[in-house]
Amino acid sequence: RRPRSGYKVIFVPFQNGKPSGPPQDILTGFVSADDKALGRPVGVAIDRRGALLVADDVGNKVWRVVPAQ
Repeated sequence: RRPRSGYKVIFVPFQNGKPSGPPQDILTGFVSADDKALGRPVGVAIDRRGALLVADDVGNKVWRVVPAQ
């Protein structure tokens, strides 16, 4: 669909069960400059060490996201 949507992973802070701030981009870059899909995040999980795991069904990868050090 145009414009593309769903090609990034975001974080929405919550407090008392309600959104408490604006969405924050966590993982982007799944669409090229010429609007081609390089990947598509389809599922997320947290591993035992607290990293975010993101399944990508176009790139056939699982991305592991950790905070910058």
